[in-house]
Amino acid sequence: MNPRLRLVIVIAIVIIIIGVVAAVVLPSISGNPNSSGSTPGAGNSNSNSEPSPTPPATITPMPMVELVIAVQQIPRGFTIPPNAVTTRPWPEVSAPASAIFNLESVIGKKARTDIFREQPILTNMLVDDLANLANVGSDAAAVLPNNRVAVAIPMDRITSVAYAIQPGDRVDVMVTLLFVNVDPVFQTIEPNTVTLQNVTTGETQTGIEGYERQGSQQQFGENVFREIVGPSERQRPRMVTQRTVQEALVVWVGDFPISGRLFFVVPSPTPVPTVDESGNANARGDATERPTAIPPRPDIITLAVSPQDAVVLTWMMEARLPLTFALRSATSTSQVPTDPVNLQYITETFRIDIPGNLDYSIEPAPTSIRQLFVGNTISLTGTN
Repeated sequence: MNPRLRLVIVIAIVIIIIGVVAAVVLPSISGNPNSSGSTPGAGNSNSNSEPSPTPPATITPMPMVELVIAVQQIPRGFTIPPNAVTTRPWPEVSAPASAIFNLESVIGKKARTDIFREQPILTNMLVDDLANLANVGSDAAAVLPNNRVAVAIPMDRITSVAYAIQPGDRVDVMVTLLFVNVDPVFQTIEPNTVTLQNVTTGETQTGIEGYERQGSQQQFGENVFREIVGPSERQRPRMVTQRTVQEALVVWVGDFPISGRLFFVVPSPTPVPTVDESGNANARGDATERPTAIPPRPDIITLAVSPQDAVVLTWMMEARLPLTFALRSATSTSQVPTDPVNLQYITETFRIDIPGNLDYSIEPAPTSIRQLFVGNTISLTGTN
């Protein structure tokens, strides 16, 4: 016989044997009662019975509790009305430990903190007396950065960058000083007043201390006169401007709210009953709209600075020095040194030549420079 044909026959026989074995063994393993074999562990009486169906899983409902929920935004210190709260089911497993379960414990109480809509009301959110609100503290202290203190400084339209400064900005503080010479003993502006007394006659003569010109003694007949030159006006101060405190955080502009709350929720308007044509009150009337008053422009600013800078600013305010606030860029954090500016700095930096004395002038004589006055309107005034 051909060896190749013999190999094909052997392979076919092996395949047939495997198929027979699979047909006999697999039904017995799967426990099919319709197969020729019996299900293992099952008696002969149960060999033809159907398997019992798996019972459906029982769903256990989640335990719920009724919590008091805010249905309106309730600001701090507000007396809670009945229409601002209700009860709603809440999963017991996630209910807060200090939750409130009945409306009677909430209505008529005062909110210790701001309560937002859909928020469960807790026992520590309520007080009976507004005096208990004091231990909460102010929002200003809460927003102060660490190691910073707040100082309030007067400002106006010019020094506040035309009221562009807002809370959260950072500013540099510039100060202008006027320097004068003073007597080291009397600490008075020079020159001093000199009093001459004639011991023989008792006569006194008071005048301003001046300077004797060299060779100024002159004789007219039998009388000898000595020329004494004194000041014609009060000493002119020398003005210097410099930047001092840098990167001060603006906490607030204007007066703080009396409650001290900077971040608060606006209470939902309560509908005002209206009267229809028949004279019946309509409890579902719309809330009455009142015109919004225009607040006055702020005249004070609160800055957060280091404790040492707070002492500096306080000293400058007590000295009644004019302060100007320079608004910094929101992306700027550098502290660039600056040079103090005086008359000499202006003339040398910008190459301003000092005019010489001429033998001619103009008419009328210029005696002052026009000045810019800013109020509700801006005007330029000056005299010649």
